[in-house]
Amino acid sequence: MTLYFIGLGIGDEKDISLKGLEAVKSCSNIYLENYTSVLQCSKENLEKLYGKKIILADREIVEKKPEHTILKHAKKENTAFLVVGDPMCATTHIDLMLRAKKENIPIKVIHNASIISAVGITGLEIYKFGKTTSIPFENKDVKAPYNVLIDNLEKGLHTLFLLDLNPKDKKFLTVKKAIKYLEKQGLTKDTKILACSGIGSDYQTIKYGKPDILKDIDFKKPPYCLIIPAKLHFMEEEALKQYE
Repeated sequence: MTLYFIGLGIGDEKDISLKGLEAVKSCSNIYLENYTSVLQCSKENLEKLYGKKIILADREIVEKKPEHTILKHAKKENTAFLVVGDPMCATTHIDLMLRAKKENIPIKVIHNASIISAVGITGLEIYKFGKTTSIPFENKDVKAPYNVLIDNLEKGLHTLFLLDLNPKDKKFLTVKKAIKYLEKQGLTKDTKILACSGIGSDYQTIKYGKPDILKDIDFKKPPYCLIIPAKLHFMEEEALKQYE
């Protein structure tokens, strides 16, 4: 019996790899991680493609009670743990993998595209990104995300901000609110930002400009992220012009 960690990519149900789809079809139990990101399609679309029922796995199931659900099933039958993006880009998934190994459950990881690689569509050089950080819903006294930005800029590195989300309750931190948070921390009105929504989907939106301009734009469907570039290479400057 095997526990499969399967990346779904960041688009819709068709982004799964052939290897991933074959693995899903071999599984009796299929869990979809439902709190670190959101796919650009419904659970029903996935079920139609797979021909199988899917169990939505919230933080409680994945982090606190996997021994009673995911790992319990994986000891008896092939079980799939589906993750939007790449399955190993979140610490919580690594923790689940380590728990499975302690239970002597064989695992197999099937990778896919994630936001970490997909931001290359902006034209910024991937190897020039520093530490990635998140802006939470409750951020009144939160300093860490802005401190990450300052540290990255001092090193000449771009900063990717992932905006908080709660797919279960359909709550998503908006671009406007995230920019307001950064401004309260000290971001100047002349700082140019990349704001992105739905990267990897047919309706992705990417805009590059100053805070006041971006706050007035209606970014469509989530997930959302912001990027504040460091010093730009001339090729990066040229690429960013298409999003102004």
